[in-house]
Amino acid sequence: MEHPSTWTLIRRFSPYFKKYRLTLFFDLFCATLTSVCDIVLPMLVRFLAQLGMGDMASLTVTVIAKVAGLYLILRVIDVAASYFMANVGHVMGAKIETDMRSALFSHLQRLSFSYFSSMKTGQLMARITSDLFDVTEFAHHCPEEFYIAAVKIVVSFLILCTINVPLTLIIFAVVPVMAICAGLLNGAMRRTFRKNRQQVGEVNAQVEDSLLGIRVVQSFTGEAREIEKFEEGNREWLSIKKENYRWMGSFTATTRAFDGLMYLTVIVAGGLFMLRGVIDPADLMAYLLYVTTLLATIRRIVEFAEQFQRGMTGIERFFEVMDAPPEITDPESPADLGAARGEIAFEHVSFAYADDPGTPVLTDVNLHIRAGENVALVGPSGGGKTTMCNLIPRFYDPVAGRVTVDGHDVRTLSLASLRRQIGVVQQDVYLFAGTIFENIAYGKPHATRAEVEQAAKLAGAHDFILDTPDGYDTYVGERGVRLSGGQKQRISIARVFLKNPPILLLDEATSALDNESERLVQQSLERLAKGRTTLTIAHRLSTIRGADRIVVLSEDGIAEQGTHAELLARGGLYAQLCQLAEQS
Repeated sequence: MEHPSTWTLIRRFSPYFKKYRLTLFFDLFCATLTSVCDIVLPMLVRFLAQLGMGDMASLTVTVIAKVAGLYLILRVIDVAASYFMANVGHVMGAKIETDMRSALFSHLQRLSFSYFSSMKTGQLMARITSDLFDVTEFAHHCPEEFYIAAVKIVVSFLILCTINVPLTLIIFAVVPVMAICAGLLNGAMRRTFRKNRQQVGEVNAQVEDSLLGIRVVQSFTGEAREIEKFEEGNREWLSIKKENYRWMGSFTATTRAFDGLMYLTVIVAGGLFMLRGVIDPADLMAYLLYVTTLLATIRRIVEFAEQFQRGMTGIERFFEVMDAPPEITDPESPADLGAARGEIAFEHVSFAYADDPGTPVLTDVNLHIRAGENVALVGPSGGGKTTMCNLIPRFYDPVAGRVTVDGHDVRTLSLASLRRQIGVVQQDVYLFAGTIFENIAYGKPHATRAEVEQAAKLAGAHDFILDTPDGYDTYVGERGVRLSGGQKQRISIARVFLKNPPILLLDEATSALDNESERLVQQSLERLAKGRTTLTIAHRLSTIRGADRIVVLSEDGIAEQGTHAELLARGGLYAQLCQLAEQS
């Protein structure tokens, strides 16, 4: 995989400064003020030295006091400017980090199902949290540190040229060589930081997988296996960090070597120039002080190099996600579905997943569902039942043909107006970490207490909710871990009752429940389906005998359709499935 260059990333990152350009401008102005203090000091020392060597009588207490007063004023300005840079400058960096995190999360919300099926949640968590932590320091220090370095190098060069051009050129000849070596070593550091971030995501993913499945781990006594998997990832992380620190050590040692080389150049070349009378001792002192100032600046850049590479790696990983295009988007001029009647049609629909285009899931499927009709989809696994349900709210798009709702191709409708008309109840219920009230109200965010309670009553959930410790304000735990499967399912049904959509998709909503829970949930689902266009996927055929129509899907498409009685009389695939169900 080709990685973008540093300049490309900086160019793409720079628009995030736009909102804070006044803060950035004042931050750089303060950086200029702090640089002035360091730049002026060698000239003040040179001035005093020249007075002392030329005419000691002219070096009076008054002159010293004036020089000290000037330097004191500069230091006061330096302190005030440094406070602004450390305080407001860091806040600016934190705001940019916050903006990027918001943009990343918003983009993730728009990405299609196929993206998340190929990405580990732990990796995405790392990108939205730890990868962006370093952006605060980067956003603040990157323009500041490089600006200060540029000011000090350029101004020092110009000042020293007024003293002696040949000596200045000899000393500054070391700077570009140092910059080239630093750039090469920085590239190596960047590669190790990238690997480090990738491994952080892998460790996060492994930890999340293990902790979310802790009941399975403990029930199968898999603790030792999980610990070993974690230790393997942890050791790999350590190995990458060791490589990272080797390059950092090389980087630091190289810059230290150039420090010595620059001082050595000043001593040798400056001594020879002074021996020949080209410069005086005061000039040599000024050169040494300016070189010290330059090297201090370069050391700050060196110390910032690690943070710089961390920031660049975080920015690179940020744009990797931001560059992932949503596969399912609104058309350029989307139509609003409005209040749907619920008529659904599949017209010559074919579908295959993008990562396996050679294995079709649906081939030339045609099906018309009348408004208010209760249709059940049955058949062997892999026949495309769930896929058909996923095509209606445009979780995926068909590769051929079209799906329509009330005669509108769903690809011409705005996603929001389409999905507002559809309620989904799945086998794998997801409850958010919050209260029961909050989870039901997710179907209608501004619902009143009375509306939520009415939805719960319709879903058969009101009574058990009142038996919980805090009623509707009971905390359900992560993924609803404090509730049983049947209770979670009835809360999810209450959520759809509250949404009150005209189209209902039931994807094996009772297959994971015990008999009693299934009976209660089935009663809730029957109440929910009344008066709505309902598409039900069920493996337990007993739950769909009352459907208006049963559509039997096989690997070759729709094998047969009709009522329960009609299909039994026909003696086809449905009859065989019923016979197998009775035998089991």
